[in-house]
Formats: sequence, C-alpha cells, structure tokens
Amino acid sequence: MSVALVIGGSRGIGRAAVEALLADMWTVAFTYRSDERAARAVERASAGRAYGFPLDLRDHDQPGHLVAEIERSIGPVEALLNNAGVEYTSLLAMTPDPDWDRVMDVNASGVFRCCRAVLPQMLHRRRGSIVSVSSLSALFGVAGQTAYAASKAAVLGMTRALAREVGKRGIRVNAVVPGFVPTDMTDSLPGEVVRALRSRECLARGTSAADVANLAAFLLSDRSAAITGQAFVIDSGASV
Repeated sequence: MSVALVIGGSRGIGRAAVEALLADMWTVAFTYRSDERAARAVERASAGRAYGFPLDLRDHDQPGHLVAEIERSIGPVEALLNNAGVEYTSLLAMTPDPDWDRVMDVNASGVFRCCRAVLPQMLHRRRGSIVSVSSLSALFGVAGQTAYAASKAAVLGMTRALAREVGKRGIRVNAVVPGFVPTDMTDSLPGEVVRALRSRECLARGTSAADVANLAAFLLSDRSAAITGQAFVIDSGASV
C-alpha cells in the first residue's frame, strides 16, 4: 500500500489535498498541529483511507519519528506534500528575532526536516515525489511579508537543489506557488494586504484551495513523471 504524506492536512489547502489524493486512490497520512477535532473529521470522511498524526514542526526530531511510524503501520511513503506553515505580517524593522526564527523554523526548516525524513527510504526504493507549497510572496515583494517571503523563497531554492541531488534515483521534487487563497490562515491578513495580493488577478474567480490541491496531486502522481525541479505558479494570472 503506497502512502502519500500531507504535512498540514486538517484544513485549507492541506485538507483539499487530502481529498484530491484520496480521489487519486492514494492512502493518505496527514498531520495536524493542534486541531484534533478537524483531523478526526477528515479521517471520518475518508472511509478509512486517511490517517491523522499530530506533528509540531518546531520539534526537530518529530518528522523522522513520524515517517518511521507511518512506514511501519501503514505502508511506504512514496509522496510527500509539504504544506504546513505559519503566516506572519510585520515590517522588517519591527520584527523581533523570535518571530523571525519561528517563521523560518516552520516554513523553511520544517520542509528540510520532512524531506530528510522521507528521503532514505525513497532513495532505497528509487521512487518518490515531493511537492512543497511556496507562495507568490516569494516572487513579488509585499510590504509586511518579509519574513514569510524569505521562508517561502527558501523553499524554492531547496526544491531546485534537491531535484538535482535525487533525480538520478527516480525521485522528483517540485513546488507550487499559490497566489492569494482564502483559508483559515489568510483570514488574519489585513485588508490592504489581501487587496495588494489580489489586485493583479486576471480571473475574477480567484484561486481556491482545491485548485492548488489538484495541481499538487498531479505533481505527486505518475502523470507528471517527466517534471522535476519546477515551481508552478497558480494565482489566477496575478503574476502575468
């Protein structure tokens, strides 16, 4: 039984990704940080094919223990979606070190540790796909998003370098770069930030969590077997 692991799968883009992967006939393991009620709801809706696990990415040892537990109890992890993240809005001059460190530790170092956790067995099996969720903030400057943008830009650099490292062993590594997506996390953004993020969209419908999830599911599947080292923007044309 091949398993897709979704880091941060109880709500928003992550929950939509769990649903998209289930539709693609994966068995899905997903993580949540604190909302166990939402995680159990995802499990109940999956007809026994999705399994939730608590994970705090600030605990540096947890990703390795988590992957070992999933491989032992469910099956080999052949797909990884790095979706969990924290949003932080502050002018750089007003950003204290602990807040900067927290954003980088979760959004960038968390991706590093989750990739490191799945890679030994993927390399051994010579098969696997990794997709990480970045952000349009990594490509275009948004005032007040410096820490968040820096962390998401790190994900893009990591994606390209890792694709070079592991491609010869049959492992693909890509990123999706969403523009503004309405989720619980973006609910806290100030109105002026949301307007800035959406001001250049070509499509009035905007971009939904399901749109991003479907792209990620495609990149994790064998339908994208010749694609690696790429960052795919999905932003309703905002970056055109």
